[in-house]
Parts: sequence; structure tokens; C-alpha cells
Amino acid sequence: MIKRVFKKNNINKKVFLEPDEIFLDSKNIQNFDRQQFEGRIEKAISKKNISLLSILFFFIAITFGTRLFYLQVNKGEAFLARSENNTLERDILFADRGIIYDRNGVELAWNKQSASLEGFSTRAYLAPGFSHVLGYVSYPTKDKSGNFWKSEFEGKDGLEKQYDEKIKGENGSKIIETNALGKIYSENTVNAPLHGEDLKTTLDARIEKQLFTIIKDVSENYSFNGGTGIIINVDSGEILTSTSFPEYDSEILSLGKDTATINTYINDKRKFFLDRAISGLYAPGSIVKPFLAIGALTEGIIDQYKKILSTGSISIPNPYFPDQETVFKDWRENGWTDMGEAIAVSSDVYFYAIGGGYKDQKGLGISSIEKYIRLFGIGQKTGVDLPGEKEGIIPNPEWKSKNFKGEPWRIGNTYHTSIGQYGFQTTPLEILRAITAIANGGKLVTPHFVLNDTEKEKAVSIIDLKKEYFDVVQDGMRQAVTYGTAVRLNVPYVSVAAKTGTAEIGVAKNRVNSSVVGFFPYENPKYAFIIMMESGPVVNSVNAAYVMRQLLDWMSVNTPEYFEVL
Repeated sequence: MIKRVFKKNNINKKVFLEPDEIFLDSKNIQNFDRQQFEGRIEKAISKKNISLLSILFFFIAITFGTRLFYLQVNKGEAFLARSENNTLERDILFADRGIIYDRNGVELAWNKQSASLEGFSTRAYLAPGFSHVLGYVSYPTKDKSGNFWKSEFEGKDGLEKQYDEKIKGENGSKIIETNALGKIYSENTVNAPLHGEDLKTTLDARIEKQLFTIIKDVSENYSFNGGTGIIINVDSGEILTSTSFPEYDSEILSLGKDTATINTYINDKRKFFLDRAISGLYAPGSIVKPFLAIGALTEGIIDQYKKILSTGSISIPNPYFPDQETVFKDWRENGWTDMGEAIAVSSDVYFYAIGGGYKDQKGLGISSIEKYIRLFGIGQKTGVDLPGEKEGIIPNPEWKSKNFKGEPWRIGNTYHTSIGQYGFQTTPLEILRAITAIANGGKLVTPHFVLNDTEKEKAVSIIDLKKEYFDVVQDGMRQAVTYGTAVRLNVPYVSVAAKTGTAEIGVAKNRVNSSVVGFFPYENPKYAFIIMMESGPVVNSVNAAYVMRQLLDWMSVNTPEYFEVL
């Protein structure tokens, strides 16, 4: 065995290694494992490095100590006062509401900066003609101390209310440090506000604005209390325009400061807050006759060719005075008329006969009249995406007994119901949806204001009646335009089918509601319409058909794409 030898009196040592140690280290010469200590030569830290490190720590300690002395001794009282007087407050960062557009990208409702209200944008609206559809909002509100007790925008009517959750966005917040005098020391955003979703509607702003202007002018110049007009796509239920006159100013109601104008809205007998399109209830008059015609054909009580004579009236025994007769008048002597002609000239006698029966002509009777009227969705809400929709009333024996102290139903009540009067009331949108079903051959669509709303477009009911019955009524409505009561709509640029209606109102019967419904193009119906002019003079050459004619003429120049036959 090799022994280690040490020389005395010699500083250097000679080391003798065991053979196994030599062999182990020989395998770790170049790429030795640096994570272990084999083959490494250790060297002690020099005194110079230790001294430099000590000096560095000394200067760090001096710096911190000096700053601490400055904050606690020199500025201690100042920071104590600030901590006692300053407050941290959470402030609201208000989100902007989503913008509402028409189908072509025109802004209908948007946000703008306001000098009178701080902290948030106010709402601006396209006008006139859109208030009832768009609605208005209420703004965040402060208390006397300047704190917001109401921190959210709130849709109060129209689309602003219906889609409030979608378009309102989400408020953010920030932390503000202030002193006792209100001076701001710092601000830090905690979370940023989220802009509300935009809403793209089915409306065409051009047509909406023009139709409102026409209705307003006719109302003011020809003594109507007001009016409404709607155009709808007969296949999808998209509402192209829906306007109501008179209307409120959405911005005035949102701000709520112009009390004089708001009080005018409240007190005016013309009902500025009433959206006549979906909430107005009116006697429809003769525009219900097409539905009775389909009912009579379906029940087989008459065919389209049988003619009924109108000499201007029919007479039946008076139940209270048997020796006298009760007379039910036609609006004129229409002569012998078949079903198509009766629709075209709006013969009351013809529909008295097929509604209540007369002489040898069997009538539907009030139960079947109600059945077929309801089959077309009249007397129920349409499901339109606006708040405040009303549903119509179809008179029947139960209704009369309830409202007239138990009085029995009489044949005269059936006659009057057959021509859309007596207690008959509908909203314009109800009737229009029913007309779309005549135009498209039996599809009862759901009207809606949001573009590409597939859920609404799929909500379609099918009226399972024979196509030829729809064809008969469509033809009668076309005849009304070519030579009948709606001849005003016989225009060269598009073929229109229509039905007019006039309902007497008031005790003196000296006022009327004038209506016209219809669709175009006749060859392949795409759009249905209704115009209803409320409470005009009974003797008046200007009516709802006049309003629609003005709109059609304007559309032929400005929006001719809607008249294209596909």
C-alpha cells in the first residue's frame, strides 16, 4: 500500500493518493459534474470583496434610515393630518348605452356629451316619427349631497325598455382620494365600464320619417285627431316602419326638466303617449270583411260566384215593436254582387247576409264569425317586441251580457259585428298581422323590430285552409284597387291589393276612423300595410287611402327597391 509522505520543515505538501481515487477523478476531467464537488478547486472569498459588500449595505441602511427619519419626524404631523382628513371614495364610471340603428346602419338613438349633466353621456334620438318605437330613458340621479342614489340608466318605453338589459352596458368604478376641502389627491380605476350592445332594427328610417310627416300633415290639415301606419314583411315579420302621431319628444322626457312641455303631453286630448300602432283600440270597420269571406267559403254557406242583391239596405222585424222593421243600411246601392265584387265595393248587405243570414242566405252566426276572426290572430296579442301591447275585443253574447246588464244577443248585433262595428275593437298591428296571412296564403307571422331575430321569424302559425279561398279574397282586394273603394292606390309603378274601412264613432256618429289595409306587389306579395286615421269628419274627401297613396308615390322615387317583383 502506498503511504503518504510528509517532509518536515517544508511548506509545500506532497500528497500521495490511493489508486481508486485516481481512477474516479480520471472520469471527471473535462465535462465534470458541476452540481457536485468532484474535480472542483475551492477558493475562499477575498477580504476585499467582503469590505465592498459591507460598504454597500451600509449606504443602503443610511438611505432608508434618512427617508424614515424624514417621513416620521419632519413630515410626520403633515401626513397624520392628511390621513385624518383625507377619504377614499368609490366613484362610478358610467357605461354608454348601445346605439340603436335602422336596417341600413342609420343611427336612431345614440350617445352625446351634455353640458347640464356631468359624469355620463345623454341620449339623442332621430326625429320625428320614432318616439313610440324607440322610447326614452331615465338618467342616473343624485341626492342633495351629490351622491348617486340611482346609478343606472333605465329604459322607460319602446325599444329602450324592451331591450334595456342588452343595451345598457355595465358601469365601472374608480377610487378617488380627497381631502376635507374636496381637493383630489389621486384617482385609480378599479374596473373599466363596459359599453352596451348595439341594436340593429328592421326599420327603414327614410320611410318611417316620411310616413310620419304625411300622417302629421293630414291630421293637422284635415281635422283628424291622429293616426298610425305600419308596413311589415309578410314572410319574416320584420317591421319596415311603425309610426304614430302625435308623439312625444324622447329627449325632453329623458331629461325631465321641461315641465311645461311634459304637462302639455299629459293634458292634450290627442294622447301623446299612446302608441296607436300596438296600444290603440279601434272599431276596424269593413277591413274585417275578407276574414268573414274566407270563413263563409270554408263553412260552405256560399261560393264565390253566388250574387246577393244590395238595394241599399235590408229590413228585419223589430223585436221590441213587431209591427215595425229595423233597417240595416248599406253605404250605397251596390246591386248584385258576388264575393269578389262585394270585397271590392265593400257591400255591407252582402256581409250582413253571410254573417248573420238573410232570407234564403244562411249566415255564419256569431260563434263562427268569432272562430274565424280569432283564427287569423285578431283578439290576441301579436307578440311584438315592444312593451304595452293591447289585445282586441270580439263581441259575442257573453261579452254583451257582461257589459249590458244581461241583455240577450240579437241578430242586429251579428250584422254590426259582420262589418267590424258594434263592440268590435282591434289594434292596427293585430289587423295587419291578419292581412299578412291573407297575402302569404296562411302564415301568421310574429311582428318584430330586431333584424335577423331568428326566434321571432320561426314563431309562425299556419292557418290550414284551402289556397283557393285565399286566392278569392286576394282577387277581391285587387279589384278594390282597380275599380272599387281603394282605387286611389291604383298606381302604375306597383300593383297593390287593398281593403278600406270606415267606422262611425261618437254618439252623434259625426266622426269616423278611416282605415286601409293591403299588400304589394300583388303578383308576389312581399309587404303588407295598414294606415289608420283617427276621428276625422264624417264628410271628408281625404282618408287613410289618401295617406297611403302619398307614401307610395314618395317610395316610387326614393325607395323603389321595395316594389320589385321577385
